[in-house]
Amino acid sequence: MSPDQAPLVAATGICKSFGRREVLHDVAIEVRPGEIVALIGPNGSGKSTLARILLGILAPTTGQVVRRPGLRVGYVPQRLPIDIVLPLPVSRLLTLTAPASREAMIRALEEVGAPDLLDESASSLSGGELQRILLARALLRDSDLLVLDEPTANVDFNGQIDLFELIGRIRGRHGCGVLTISHDLHLVMAATDRVICLNGHVCCEGVPGTVSKHPAYLQIFGPHAATSFAVYTHDHDHEHGLDGAVVPAHGHDHDHDHGHSHSHDHPHGRGGKTARP
Repeated sequence: MSPDQAPLVAATGICKSFGRREVLHDVAIEVRPGEIVALIGPNGSGKSTLARILLGILAPTTGQVVRRPGLRVGYVPQRLPIDIVLPLPVSRLLTLTAPASREAMIRALEEVGAPDLLDESASSLSGGELQRILLARALLRDSDLLVLDEPTANVDFNGQIDLFELIGRIRGRHGCGVLTISHDLHLVMAATDRVICLNGHVCCEGVPGTVSKHPAYLQIFGPHAATSFAVYTHDHDHEHGLDGAVVPAHGHDHDHDHGHSHSHDHPHGRGGKTARP
């Protein structure tokens, strides 16, 4: 494996308890450069807790997290830790965590399609506009990894489509890895390379088209979920091997129904292949 394709962040054996309540049990996850990974599951399944552990905000009860040395992370939280009802200009919101020149802020806003919002009040922004601003703030860090916790919360359906197309363009332009966390299925499933279904533990994982047919997925989300997510096709500058790893492209477009999914209720043989019982 080349250094460029080594995981940006990898976690193994992650368990997390709050008091006597175990939220995560024996979870493994990794995100590589240039891939979009969707972490899905019902409310209370541990998605946001796992994201905070990957970011180093929370410590796991047991398990290990390895981050690439010098990793720069852009985190878009589910809720802002500030009250934007206060008179806060967008320019200040962009620089709350790190300074940036006005020119750099304008470039970042242009990339997310919000070039005219720099001097607006943050309290006047729509849900979709606020998400674009938070993405611009992540871009100002020149992030290797974007972690997006419920990025489409308070965004209408058309805005959700636009946001996921924007996230795909950012991935393509910067080559960053993206981990998006959501309990919504439709566009999240359709616009990502790999899906991890979490419900306290990893129920199943793989490419969207196959995960959507997995019994564990259907048990959580219902049989209608297999056919309910949007058809979405985009250009890739990479492909995926049988294990879901990113490999160089061979110059053709494809959709996301390629590869395999697996659950963790079966043994694995050498090389990670599913062993037959």
